[in-house]
Amino acid sequence: MSAAPPSASAHSALLRRQYFETLLGVRFGGGNAVRLLRNGDQIFPAMLDAIAAAEHRIEFLTFVYWTGDIAGKFADALSAKAREGVTVRVLLDAFGAKKMPRKWVEQMQAAGVIVRWFRPMRLFKPWSWDNRTHRKVLVCDQHIGFTGGVGIAKEWEGDARHPGEWRETHLELRGPAVQQLASAFWDNWLEAEPGDAPPLDERLSAPPAAGEDELTVVRSTAGDYGSEAAICLRAAIRLAQRDLVIITPYLVIGEHLRRLLCAKAREGVRVRLLIPGPHLDHQFVRYAAERDFEELLDAGVEIFRYLPTMIHQKTILVDDDLSIIGSANVNQRSMRRDAELLLILSGEKHNRALRDDLQADLARAEQAHDARFAHRPWWRRLLERLMDPFRSQL
Repeated sequence: MSAAPPSASAHSALLRRQYFETLLGVRFGGGNAVRLLRNGDQIFPAMLDAIAAAEHRIEFLTFVYWTGDIAGKFADALSAKAREGVTVRVLLDAFGAKKMPRKWVEQMQAAGVIVRWFRPMRLFKPWSWDNRTHRKVLVCDQHIGFTGGVGIAKEWEGDARHPGEWRETHLELRGPAVQQLASAFWDNWLEAEPGDAPPLDERLSAPPAAGEDELTVVRSTAGDYGSEAAICLRAAIRLAQRDLVIITPYLVIGEHLRRLLCAKAREGVRVRLLIPGPHLDHQFVRYAAERDFEELLDAGVEIFRYLPTMIHQKTILVDDDLSIIGSANVNQRSMRRDAELLLILSGEKHNRALRDDLQADLARAEQAHDARFAHRPWWRRLLERLMDPFRSQL
Protein backbone atom coordinates (compact mmCIF):
# COMPACT_ATOMS: atom_id res chain seq x y z
CA MET A 1 0.00 0.00 0.00
CA SER A 2 1.42 3.40 -0.95
CA ALA A 3 1.94 6.04 1.73
CA ALA A 4 -0.73 8.69 2.10
CA PRO A 5 0.13 11.99 0.43
CA PRO A 6 1.24 14.77 2.80
CA SER A 7 -1.44 17.16 4.01
CA ALA A 8 -1.63 20.64 2.57
CA SER A 9 -0.15 22.13 5.76
CA ALA A 10 2.72 19.61 5.80
CA HIS A 11 3.45 20.35 2.15
CA SER A 12 3.45 24.09 2.86
CA ALA A 13 5.86 23.63 5.78
CA LEU A 14 8.16 21.54 3.56
CA LEU A 15 8.21 24.24 0.88
CA ARG A 16 9.07 26.91 3.46
CA ARG A 17 11.96 24.83 4.81
CA GLN A 18 13.29 24.27 1.31
CA TYR A 19 13.04 28.01 0.61
CA PHE A 20 15.20 28.86 3.63
CA GLU A 21 17.63 26.06 2.82
CA THR A 22 18.13 27.42 -0.68
CA LEU A 23 18.58 31.03 0.42
CA LEU A 24 20.80 30.43 3.44
CA GLY A 25 22.61 27.20 2.65
CA VAL A 26 21.39 25.58 5.87
CA ARG A 27 19.59 22.32 6.53
CA PHE A 28 16.61 21.73 8.76
CA GLY A 29 16.95 18.72 11.01
CA GLY A 30 14.69 16.76 13.32
CA GLY A 31 15.23 15.01 16.62
CA ASN A 32 15.26 18.21 18.65
CA ALA A 33 13.31 19.28 21.73
CA VAL A 34 12.66 23.00 22.18
CA ARG A 35 11.28 24.54 25.36
CA LEU A 36 9.97 28.10 25.23
CA LEU A 37 11.01 30.17 28.24
CA ARG A 38 9.05 33.31 29.09
CA ASN A 39 10.73 36.08 31.10
CA GLY A 40 13.46 35.88 33.69
CA ASP A 41 11.44 33.80 36.16
CA GLN A 42 11.61 30.88 33.69
CA ILE A 43 14.78 31.72 31.74
CA PHE A 44 17.36 32.17 34.47
CA PRO A 45 16.53 29.10 36.61
CA ALA A 46 16.73 26.87 33.51
CA MET A 47 20.12 28.30 32.51
CA LEU A 48 21.54 28.09 36.03
CA ASP A 49 20.31 24.49 36.40
CA ALA A 50 22.08 23.54 33.17
CA ILE A 51 25.30 25.16 34.38
CA ALA A 52 25.05 23.32 37.72
CA ALA A 53 24.57 19.97 35.94
CA ALA A 54 27.51 20.41 33.52
CA GLU A 55 30.29 17.83 33.92
CA HIS A 56 32.81 18.62 31.19
CA ARG A 57 32.45 21.91 29.27
CA ILE A 58 30.51 25.15 29.33
CA GLU A 59 30.52 27.73 26.53
CA PHE A 60 28.85 31.05 27.30
CA LEU A 61 28.58 34.06 24.99
CA THR A 62 26.59 37.21 25.68
CA PHE A 63 26.29 40.80 24.53
CA VAL A 64 24.82 42.22 27.75
CA TYR A 65 26.29 41.38 31.15
CA TRP A 66 25.50 44.24 33.50
CA THR A 67 24.51 44.39 37.16
CA GLY A 68 21.97 42.96 39.60
CA ASP A 69 21.52 39.81 41.65
CA ILE A 70 21.32 37.62 38.56
CA ALA A 71 24.67 38.90 37.28
CA GLY A 72 26.27 37.81 40.55
CA LYS A 73 24.51 34.44 40.46
CA PHE A 74 25.91 33.69 36.99
CA ALA A 75 29.42 34.67 38.06
CA ASP A 76 29.11 32.42 41.14
CA ALA A 77 27.70 29.48 39.15
CA LEU A 78 30.35 29.63 36.44
CA SER A 79 33.12 30.05 39.02
CA ALA A 80 31.88 27.03 41.00
CA LYS A 81 31.97 24.79 37.92
CA ALA A 82 35.49 25.92 37.01
CA ARG A 83 36.69 25.06 40.54
CA GLU A 84 35.17 21.58 40.06
CA GLY A 85 37.38 21.07 37.01
CA VAL A 86 34.81 21.83 34.30
CA THR A 87 36.30 23.81 31.39
CA VAL A 88 34.37 27.08 31.34
CA ARG A 89 34.77 29.60 28.54
CA VAL A 90 33.04 32.98 28.74
CA LEU A 91 33.03 35.45 25.85
CA LEU A 92 31.76 38.98 26.50
CA ASP A 93 31.19 41.65 23.89
CA ALA A 94 33.47 44.56 24.81
CA PHE A 95 30.78 47.14 24.06
CA GLY A 96 27.65 45.39 25.32
CA ALA A 97 29.22 44.22 28.59
CA LYS A 98 31.25 47.35 29.32
CA LYS A 99 29.06 48.15 32.37
CA MET A 100 29.89 44.80 33.99
CA PRO A 101 31.64 45.26 37.36
CA ARG A 102 35.22 44.02 37.05
CA LYS A 103 34.92 42.21 40.40
CA TRP A 104 32.91 39.48 38.68
CA VAL A 105 35.41 39.11 35.85
CA GLU A 106 38.21 38.86 38.40
CA GLN A 107 36.21 36.37 40.46
CA MET A 108 35.65 34.10 37.48
CA GLN A 109 39.26 34.31 36.32
CA ALA A 110 40.53 33.52 39.83
CA ALA A 111 38.32 30.41 39.83
CA GLY A 112 39.76 29.24 36.50
CA VAL A 113 37.10 30.49 34.07
CA ILE A 114 38.63 31.45 30.73
CA VAL A 115 37.20 34.94 30.07
CA ARG A 116 37.76 36.78 26.81
CA TRP A 117 36.48 40.08 25.39
CA PHE A 118 35.15 40.23 21.84
CA ARG A 119 36.70 43.09 19.85
CA PRO A 120 38.06 45.34 22.60
CA MET A 121 37.36 48.99 21.87
CA ARG A 122 40.73 50.62 21.13
CA LEU A 123 40.79 54.37 21.73
CA PHE A 124 42.81 55.07 18.60
CA LYS A 125 40.95 52.57 16.41
CA PRO A 126 37.35 53.82 16.41
CA TRP A 127 36.60 51.79 13.28
CA SER A 128 36.95 48.67 15.44
CA TRP A 129 34.01 49.75 17.63
CA ASP A 130 31.30 49.20 15.03
CA ASN A 131 30.75 45.49 14.39
CA ARG A 132 29.81 43.64 17.59
CA THR A 133 28.61 40.17 18.50
CA HIS A 134 25.01 40.44 19.64
CA ARG A 135 24.59 36.67 19.97
CA LYS A 136 23.40 34.97 23.15
CA VAL A 137 24.61 31.38 23.56
CA LEU A 138 24.93 28.98 26.47
CA VAL A 139 25.96 25.38 25.73
CA CYS A 140 26.61 22.81 28.46
CA ASP A 141 28.41 19.55 27.62
CA GLN A 142 27.18 20.08 24.04
CA HIS A 143 23.90 18.38 25.04
CA ILE A 144 21.79 21.35 26.13
CA GLY A 145 21.83 24.88 24.78
CA PHE A 146 20.06 28.20 25.16
CA THR A 147 19.58 31.16 22.84
CA GLY A 148 17.22 34.07 22.34
CA GLY A 149 17.24 37.65 23.51
CA VAL A 150 18.02 37.62 27.23
CA GLY A 151 20.86 39.61 28.77
CA ILE A 152 22.45 38.95 32.13
CA ALA A 153 21.20 41.95 34.10
CA LYS A 154 18.60 42.99 36.64
CA GLU A 155 16.35 44.33 33.86
CA TRP A 156 15.50 40.76 32.85
CA GLU A 157 14.68 39.43 36.31
CA GLY A 158 11.06 38.76 37.21
CA ASP A 159 7.96 38.19 35.07
CA ALA A 160 7.28 41.51 33.28
CA ARG A 161 4.99 42.65 36.07
CA HIS A 162 6.19 46.28 36.09
CA PRO A 163 8.71 48.54 34.27
CA GLY A 164 11.63 47.10 36.22
CA GLU A 165 11.04 43.60 34.75
CA TRP A 166 11.47 43.32 31.00
CA ARG A 167 9.39 41.05 28.74
CA GLU A 168 11.56 38.42 27.04
CA THR A 169 11.44 35.08 25.21
CA HIS A 170 14.33 32.60 25.24
CA LEU A 171 14.75 28.98 24.13
CA GLU A 172 16.13 25.84 25.71
CA LEU A 173 17.31 23.33 23.10
CA ARG A 174 18.23 19.65 23.28
CA GLY A 175 19.13 17.38 20.38
CA PRO A 176 21.44 17.49 17.35
CA ALA A 177 20.94 21.23 16.72
CA VAL A 178 22.83 22.03 19.94
CA GLN A 179 25.97 21.55 17.85
CA GLN A 180 24.84 24.43 15.64
CA LEU A 181 24.49 26.65 18.71
CA ALA A 182 27.97 25.64 19.80
CA SER A 183 29.35 26.57 16.38
CA ALA A 184 28.03 30.12 16.82
CA PHE A 185 30.01 30.37 20.05
CA TRP A 186 33.20 29.00 18.51
CA ASP A 187 32.85 31.26 15.48
CA ASN A 188 33.25 34.31 17.75
CA TRP A 189 35.58 32.67 20.29
CA LEU A 190 38.22 31.77 17.70
CA GLU A 191 38.44 35.41 16.67
CA ALA A 192 38.98 36.49 20.27
CA GLU A 193 41.29 33.56 21.10
CA PRO A 194 42.78 32.21 17.82
CA GLY A 195 45.07 29.76 19.60
CA ASP A 196 42.21 27.90 21.26
CA ALA A 197 39.87 25.34 19.70
CA PRO A 198 37.31 22.79 20.84
CA PRO A 199 39.11 19.56 21.76
CA LEU A 200 38.17 16.20 20.35
CA ASP A 201 36.36 14.50 23.21
CA GLU A 202 34.52 11.20 22.95
CA ARG A 203 32.45 12.14 26.00
CA LEU A 204 30.96 15.02 24.01
CA SER A 205 29.79 13.21 20.91
CA ALA A 206 26.89 14.41 18.76
CA PRO A 207 23.86 15.03 20.95
CA PRO A 208 21.30 12.23 20.71
CA ALA A 209 17.78 12.79 19.45
CA ALA A 210 15.66 14.38 22.13
CA GLY A 211 12.31 15.13 20.49
CA GLU A 212 10.47 15.72 17.25
CA ASP A 213 11.06 19.43 16.60
CA GLU A 214 12.43 20.34 13.16
CA LEU A 215 14.59 23.43 13.06
CA THR A 216 17.74 25.09 11.85
CA VAL A 217 20.13 27.56 13.43
CA VAL A 218 21.32 30.53 11.37
CA ARG A 219 24.58 32.31 12.14
CA SER A 220 24.47 35.85 10.84
CA THR A 221 27.51 38.09 10.30
CA ALA A 222 27.83 41.72 9.29
CA GLY A 223 26.89 42.49 5.69
CA ASP A 224 25.78 45.85 4.35
CA TYR A 225 23.98 44.27 1.40
CA GLY A 226 22.54 41.12 2.87
CA SER A 227 23.51 39.55 6.16
CA GLU A 228 21.91 36.22 6.95
CA ALA A 229 19.60 37.98 9.42
CA ALA A 230 18.41 40.36 6.69
CA ILE A 231 17.89 37.48 4.24
CA CYS A 232 15.93 35.60 6.93
CA LEU A 233 13.65 38.56 7.60
CA ARG A 234 12.95 39.23 3.92
CA ALA A 235 12.25 35.54 3.35
CA ALA A 236 9.80 35.41 6.25
CA ILE A 237 7.90 38.40 4.87
CA ARG A 238 7.73 36.94 1.37
CA LEU A 239 6.55 33.54 2.63
CA ALA A 240 3.63 34.91 4.64
CA GLN A 241 0.32 34.03 2.97
CA ARG A 242 -2.22 34.86 5.69
CA ASP A 243 -0.59 36.28 8.80
CA LEU A 244 2.76 37.84 9.70
CA VAL A 245 3.77 38.92 13.21
CA ILE A 246 7.01 40.74 14.01
CA ILE A 247 7.92 41.43 17.63
CA THR A 248 11.03 43.55 18.11
CA PRO A 249 12.30 46.02 20.69
CA TYR A 250 14.08 48.20 18.14
CA LEU A 251 12.35 48.82 14.82
CA VAL A 252 14.43 50.76 12.31
CA ILE A 253 13.74 49.48 8.80
CA GLY A 254 15.07 50.52 5.43
CA GLU A 255 13.13 51.44 2.32
CA HIS A 256 13.19 47.91 0.90
CA LEU A 257 11.70 46.31 4.03
CA ARG A 258 9.12 49.06 4.34
CA ARG A 259 7.96 48.38 0.80
CA LEU A 260 7.86 44.63 1.40
CA LEU A 261 5.71 45.03 4.52
CA CYS A 262 3.37 47.48 2.80
CA ALA A 263 3.03 45.22 -0.22
CA LYS A 264 2.15 42.23 1.97
CA ALA A 265 -0.51 44.19 3.82
CA ARG A 266 -2.02 45.40 0.54
CA GLU A 267 -2.12 41.81 -0.71
CA GLY A 268 -4.44 40.97 2.17
CA VAL A 269 -1.92 39.40 4.55
CA ARG A 270 -2.51 40.50 8.12
CA VAL A 271 0.75 42.19 9.18
CA ARG A 272 1.20 43.06 12.86
CA LEU A 273 4.15 44.73 14.57
CA LEU A 274 4.52 44.63 18.36
CA ILE A 275 7.07 47.11 19.72
CA PRO A 276 7.78 48.84 23.05
CA GLY A 277 5.52 51.60 24.29
CA PRO A 278 6.46 54.18 26.91
CA HIS A 279 9.23 52.07 28.45
CA LEU A 280 11.52 51.83 25.41
CA ASP A 281 15.02 52.03 26.90
CA HIS A 282 16.51 54.07 24.04
CA GLN A 283 14.01 56.84 23.29
CA PHE A 284 15.87 58.15 20.24
CA VAL A 285 15.11 54.84 18.49
CA ARG A 286 11.42 55.69 18.75
CA TYR A 287 11.79 58.70 16.45
CA ALA A 288 13.84 56.74 13.91
CA ALA A 289 11.13 54.06 13.88
CA GLU A 290 8.19 56.45 13.61
CA ARG A 291 9.59 57.93 10.40
CA ASP A 292 8.05 54.91 8.63
CA PHE A 293 4.80 54.56 10.56
CA GLU A 294 2.58 56.75 8.41
CA GLU A 295 3.29 54.75 5.25
CA LEU A 296 2.98 51.42 7.09
CA LEU A 297 -0.34 52.36 8.67
CA ASP A 298 -1.71 53.68 5.38
CA ALA A 299 -0.93 50.29 3.80
CA GLY A 300 -2.86 48.44 6.52
CA VAL A 301 0.00 47.30 8.76
CA GLU A 302 -1.17 47.06 12.37
CA ILE A 303 1.24 48.52 14.95
CA PHE A 304 0.92 47.81 18.68
CA ARG A 305 2.87 49.34 21.55
CA TYR A 306 3.47 47.19 24.66
CA LEU A 307 2.54 49.17 27.77
CA PRO A 308 3.59 47.46 31.06
CA THR A 309 7.37 47.41 30.55
CA MET A 310 10.12 47.19 27.96
CA ILE A 311 9.44 44.33 25.52
CA HIS A 312 12.79 42.92 24.43
CA GLN A 313 11.86 39.67 22.69
CA LYS A 314 12.70 39.12 19.03
CA THR A 315 10.12 36.85 17.39
CA ILE A 316 8.68 36.42 13.90
CA LEU A 317 5.61 34.26 13.23
CA VAL A 318 4.66 33.29 9.68
CA ASP A 319 1.15 31.88 9.24
CA ASP A 320 0.67 28.91 11.58
CA ASP A 321 3.75 26.78 10.95
CA LEU A 322 6.93 28.88 11.02
CA SER A 323 8.56 30.67 13.96
CA ILE A 324 11.84 32.57 14.18
CA ILE A 325 13.41 33.46 17.53
CA GLY A 326 16.88 34.76 18.25
CA SER A 327 19.07 37.71 19.06
CA ALA A 328 18.38 39.85 15.97
CA ASN A 329 16.32 43.02 16.15
CA VAL A 330 14.50 44.40 13.12
CA ASN A 331 16.91 47.31 12.88
CA GLN A 332 19.93 48.35 10.89
CA ARG A 333 22.51 47.13 13.41
CA SER A 334 21.17 43.58 13.48
CA MET A 335 20.59 43.49 9.72
CA ARG A 336 23.95 45.01 8.73
CA ARG A 337 26.42 45.55 11.58
CA ASP A 338 26.41 42.80 14.20
CA ALA A 339 26.86 39.06 14.48
CA GLU A 340 23.49 37.51 15.33
CA LEU A 341 21.93 34.11 15.89
CA LEU A 342 18.47 32.95 14.78
CA LEU A 343 16.62 29.70 15.34
CA ILE A 344 13.96 28.84 12.73
CA LEU A 345 11.30 26.41 13.94
CA SER A 346 9.10 24.50 11.50
CA GLY A 347 5.75 23.24 12.73
CA GLU A 348 2.54 24.29 14.39
CA LYS A 349 3.22 23.35 18.03
CA HIS A 350 5.57 26.16 18.99
CA ASN A 351 3.94 28.63 16.62
CA ARG A 352 0.67 28.04 18.47
CA ALA A 353 2.33 28.50 21.88
CA LEU A 354 3.99 31.72 20.74
CA ARG A 355 0.65 32.97 19.42
CA ASP A 356 -0.90 32.29 22.81
CA ASP A 357 1.82 34.47 24.33
CA LEU A 358 1.15 37.06 21.63
CA GLN A 359 -2.51 37.30 22.56
CA ALA A 360 -1.58 37.85 26.19
CA ASP A 361 0.88 40.57 25.16
CA LEU A 362 -1.56 42.29 22.81
CA ALA A 363 -4.06 42.46 25.68
CA ARG A 364 -1.50 44.68 27.42
CA ALA A 365 -0.75 46.83 24.36
CA GLU A 366 -2.33 49.79 22.57
CA GLN A 367 -2.77 50.04 18.83
CA ALA A 368 -1.42 52.97 16.85
CA HIS A 369 -4.11 54.56 14.67
CA ASP A 370 -3.32 56.06 11.28
CA ALA A 371 -5.54 59.11 11.70
CA ARG A 372 -4.05 60.02 15.05
CA PHE A 373 -0.51 59.41 13.83
CA ALA A 374 -1.00 61.50 10.70
CA HIS A 375 -1.78 64.50 12.94
CA ARG A 376 1.26 64.17 15.20
CA PRO A 377 2.90 67.52 16.07
CA TRP A 378 5.51 69.18 13.88
CA TRP A 379 8.27 68.75 16.45
CA ARG A 380 7.91 64.96 16.34
CA ARG A 381 8.20 65.02 12.56
CA LEU A 382 11.32 67.15 12.94
CA LEU A 383 12.88 64.68 15.40
CA GLU A 384 12.13 61.84 13.01
CA ARG A 385 13.99 63.61 10.21
CA LEU A 386 16.90 64.52 12.47
CA MET A 387 17.45 60.81 13.09
CA ASP A 388 17.95 60.05 9.38
CA PRO A 389 21.77 60.43 9.34
CA PHE A 390 22.06 57.95 12.21
CA ARG A 391 19.67 55.25 11.02
CA SER A 392 22.42 52.95 9.73
CA GLN A 393 23.81 52.69 13.28
CA LEU A 394 20.45 52.08 15.00
